[in-house]
Amino acid sequence: MDVLRVRHACVNWYLLADADGVTVVDAGLPRHWALLPKALARLGRRLDDVRALVLTHGHYDHVGFAERARRELRVPVHAPRGEDIYRHPLRFPFERPPVAYAANPGFLKVAARFAANGALWTKGVEEVTPFDDGDVLPVPGRPQVVATPGHTPGHVALHLSEDDTVITGDALVTFDPYTTLTGPRLVAKAALFDSAQNLATLGRIAETGARLLLPGHGDPWHGPAEEAVAIARRAGTR
Repeated sequence: MDVLRVRHACVNWYLLADADGVTVVDAGLPRHWALLPKALARLGRRLDDVRALVLTHGHYDHVGFAERARRELRVPVHAPRGEDIYRHPLRFPFERPPVAYAANPGFLKVAARFAANGALWTKGVEEVTPFDDGDVLPVPGRPQVVATPGHTPGHVALHLSEDDTVITGDALVTFDPYTTLTGPRLVAKAALFDSAQNLATLGRIAETGARLLLPGHGDPWHGPAEEAVAIARRAGTR
């Protein structure tokens, strides 16, 4: 299987390609739609090779072009059961107001890049196919669902066991858009539903034993998942 990271405007999303076609994991920001055919071409694929889109959670910087893909490509959007933020991706619970980070010039630059890529016009997804913890999704790449709530109520990671890889979504990142700190950590409280729960459920990522973690923000982590989780727990959140 081929796994491709697409990085733009401090956001990562992924393509999983095998003999059955391509799965898009998360959908970045709305204007990332223009990047999709270019990313597919890097794998020797086209838009009509896309079979499904899978969301790790419902925040606007992961829902991005999901509804457009559902409508124009006529593919199902798979989303965690118990997560409904994808319906209104610009409205979500958090522990600290985003304005609390406005004094950080790095955050303001990231926010400007988000806005330039259509963040404020993110459309909700009107129809999804729900999945549960432990499910092996019937999509190219056959990712297994690992429930990691805390960042959002229904957040999940996706375990690609044959590739010794976990797509962590925002349960664990290596770049925090709000503080601009790097290294394994939680996202700042401006985008956290329950930081204590997020810290606790990092154990699910460690249990996979994976040696490659692919986050929603920041560079891939090469090394034992247990080590990344230990570093993230020490770092906490701000």
